[in-house]
Amino acid sequence: MELRTATSTHVDPEARGLELGTAFAAQYRRTADLYREHFAELGIPSPVVRAIAEGSREALIAWDSGQAAESDAIADAAGVDKWRLAAVGARTEILAAAPPRGEGECSTAVHVGAGRAAESIQTWDWHDFLVPEGLLLAFPSSAGLDVKLFTEFGTAAKIGVNSAGVGLHFNILSHVSDSPAGGVPVHAIARRILDEARSIEDARRVAASAAVSASTVLTVFTSDASGSHAVSLELSPAGLGVVEPGPDGWLFHTNHFLDPDLFAGDTMPADSTTAERYAHLDLVRGALAGLDPAARALAVCGGLGADAAVCMTPDPALPRLDQWATLLTIAVDTAGFALDVFPGRPDQAATAGFARF
Repeated sequence: MELRTATSTHVDPEARGLELGTAFAAQYRRTADLYREHFAELGIPSPVVRAIAEGSREALIAWDSGQAAESDAIADAAGVDKWRLAAVGARTEILAAAPPRGEGECSTAVHVGAGRAAESIQTWDWHDFLVPEGLLLAFPSSAGLDVKLFTEFGTAAKIGVNSAGVGLHFNILSHVSDSPAGGVPVHAIARRILDEARSIEDARRVAASAAVSASTVLTVFTSDASGSHAVSLELSPAGLGVVEPGPDGWLFHTNHFLDPDLFAGDTMPADSTTAERYAHLDLVRGALAGLDPAARALAVCGGLGADAAVCMTPDPALPRLDQWATLLTIAVDTAGFALDVFPGRPDQAATAGFARF
C-alpha cells in the first residue's frame, strides 16, 4: 500500500470534499471499482449493495449532514456516482450482508495510566488488492479541532488523533444482530469522534447516538496533564459495550467482543485468529510500555518477527478472498498530536522505521 498525504484548510465539509475529490479523483474512482468487484466476488448482489449504500447514506444525512455533504462533494468532483462512493463509506455495513470470512481485521494495544501519556500500536489487516493506496489527511473540523487521520479513499476515518488529545483505533467485529438495514456507517462514527470529541465521555456520547447496522469497536484514549485514560466502545445493533483497561493500564482488542453480554452474540468464525492474536498481545504486554514506536513494533512481535500472530502475510495458496495482509502498522501520539505510520508489518516497521504525520 502506498500512502498519500493531504492537508486541507477548509472547515466547510463540502469545500473540503471538492478539494479532495479533485486532488485524488483517480484514487476514489479506483477504490469504488475495486469494492464493487469485491462485493460481487463475495456474492452480494449489486441491488443489495446499492440498497445498503443508499440506506446508510440516508442514515448519515440524518445523523451528520456535514459528513454526507463531504462525501457527495468528493463523488461529484471525482466523477463517481454518489451511491457508489457511499458503498465504500458503508463497506462494513455491506460486508454484514455476507457471512464473515475466517479472518478478521486488526490488532490494537493501548497503554494508559496516571502521570503518563498514552502509548498505542495497531496493525491494520485487510486485502492488499483492495487498497493499493491509503490516505493520511489533516484538516480543521467544524467543532474547532484539528484532526489527523488514516483511512481508505472513500471511508470517512479509521485511525486518528485530534488536537484535544483524543486518539482512536478501529477494529471490525461481527454480531448476530448485524443486518443489511443500512445504518449509520461505523467509519462515520469514528470520524465524528475525531471531529468533535474532547474527552472519552464525548466519544461515548457520539457512539451512543448512532443507530448502526454493523458491528465495530472504537478504542478511544486521551492524554492530558494528569495522565491518560482509555476505553473500547463496542458498537453493535444490539447495543453499546464499554470495555475498560486492566489494572496494569493495558487495553487490547482484536476482532471478538469483550463485553460479556455482546460476546454471547459474537459470530466471528471459529477459525479466525482473533483469539490467537489477543493471546499474543496478552503474552507480550510486559515488554511493550515505555518504548518509542519502532521499539514498540519490535516488542509486539515478541521475538517471532514475521511469524508473530499479529503479523499477516498473504498466503498465495489460498483463494484471493482468504489472503490477508498487514497493510499498516500505526502508533497514535495523543500528547504530540501525531501519527507514526509504516505501510507494512510491525517487524518491518521496527527495521525500516516509522514516518511521522
